Amino acid sequence: MSDYDYIIVGAGSAGCVLANRLSKDPSNRVLLLEAGGSDRRFYIQMPIGYGKTYHQKAVNWMYMTEPSPDAGNRPSYWPRGKVLGGSSSINAMVYVRGNPRDFDDWYEAGNPGWSFDELLPYFKRMETWQHGSDDYRGGDGPLKVSDVSSQLHPLCKNFISAAKEIGFSFNKDMNGASQEGVGNYQITTHGGQRMSTSRAYLRPVMSRKNLTVIMNAHVTRILFEGKRASGVEYKKAGNLNQVNAKREVILSSGAVNSPQLLQLSGIGPESVLKEANVSVVHHSPAVGKNLQDHLGVSYFYKSKVRTLNDQLRPWWGKLLQGMRYILTRTGPLSLSINQSGGFVRTRANLKAPNIQLYFSPVSYSLELPGRRAMLSPDPFSAMLLGVSNCKSNSRGQIRIKSSDPSVAPIIEPNYLSHKDDVQDLLEGVKLLRKLAKTKSFSKIILDEFRPGPECKSDAQLVEDIKDNAWTVFHPSCTCRMGPDPLKDVVDSKLKVYGIEGLRVADASIFPQLICGNINAATIMVGEKASDLILKDIAKH
Repeated sequence: MSDYDYIIVGAGSAGCVLANRLSKDPSNRVLLLEAGGSDRRFYIQMPIGYGKTYHQKAVNWMYMTEPSPDAGNRPSYWPRGKVLGGSSSINAMVYVRGNPRDFDDWYEAGNPGWSFDELLPYFKRMETWQHGSDDYRGGDGPLKVSDVSSQLHPLCKNFISAAKEIGFSFNKDMNGASQEGVGNYQITTHGGQRMSTSRAYLRPVMSRKNLTVIMNAHVTRILFEGKRASGVEYKKAGNLNQVNAKREVILSSGAVNSPQLLQLSGIGPESVLKEANVSVVHHSPAVGKNLQDHLGVSYFYKSKVRTLNDQLRPWWGKLLQGMRYILTRTGPLSLSINQSGGFVRTRANLKAPNIQLYFSPVSYSLELPGRRAMLSPDPFSAMLLGVSNCKSNSRGQIRIKSSDPSVAPIIEPNYLSHKDDVQDLLEGVKLLRKLAKTKSFSKIILDEFRPGPECKSDAQLVEDIKDNAWTVFHPSCTCRMGPDPLKDVVDSKLKVYGIEGLRVADASIFPQLICGNINAATIMVGEKASDLILKDIAKH
């Protein structure tokens, strides 16, 4: 059995950061275990390739949730990264830190060290912003963040001028002094290729002698000596292996797999563990609880002018853009589908934005696996306007149904189970219609083809939301950080309550969902966690 100082479970958005930072000191022996394989795949490196990896079992856990009773009783498809870089290798690359108020709320919930002012140095440390450093942005971090405004579709200008027409201000940097307003999304790309945490943090240091990376290693359980995490067991090529952690085991497996692994190892709600025939090591009632996610709704419009559909739908268009990308690393294949958007308030009395806006100069469907491909656009000129809620008041849960690690856990999102989520999305879709009626958009919009003009009363709009809202792929909060061992899973130093030598560092520790896309904040958690761990070494 091999010995390491630190074992990191999951080479995802936070795990790659930890592997880099903890192995910087050559005296630390670090093992990084990843259930998936290499990220050296064309459709991972090509930004718009996430349309392919969306349904690709080789790099994706491809989870299906339980039906949500208040959201049309529909199950939801959850792609999650199973590859070096984790979900940062298959996401839409939109780079949003979150609203500063979000992190102040984390701090006020009893988490010292997690206010925005205390976290800003980590956000700056992790990035190289294309326009250089300032009071809010970093200029020499591992993660390259691109401003692609000059490469976006011309219709993005219509979106921004439409938003201005109805009173929203333009914000040239939604990751700067203020998040609020509309603008063009920044993305994690560099040189026309995806900038995952594998590319940013892991690949540059993989040759370090004190860092071992094992791929296709599915961790099956945490090992204990009494109530101390002493190592892990993992399965590779059909064989079970065990490795020791002299200092710590760190779970960075994401909002689904971190609570699943804790429960499989005997840490979780006693009733869930007993039902799955798992011996209880420590009763921790909050493991897998407090699941939160953003929910999105899109409205689709036929266009009088050409959109990306005209470039990407015909075979010759795909060929042309494919050749352009291969030869120059430019064009629509080097970008995200989410080109413009913003953060706005639908009611004047709100203290912070409650709605995120999206504009895509393309129309496509988000289908379940086996149906129409995600990025096969409609065969006519069209575009979409979308919204998602900034905060979620609905709460779901994740629980194992078996002691077998290869069996996916039960995921119950409980979407729209809180009336405030329904209200936010109702006000959000009304805002989309308002945008579509502005001078800037009405001159180019032919008609709304989904949901269509016949859907107009509040009751009809709500029914459409319940029938068509879809995950924005931001599951979090399932190993919540907080001061109460009965309601939370980890403390403010990310240590698992009741167990020594075990931490969690990924989106599952969020005390509550942030406003906007969660990848940047998850990377920040990896940065902050590495400092917490290294400070502990310095004390001993």
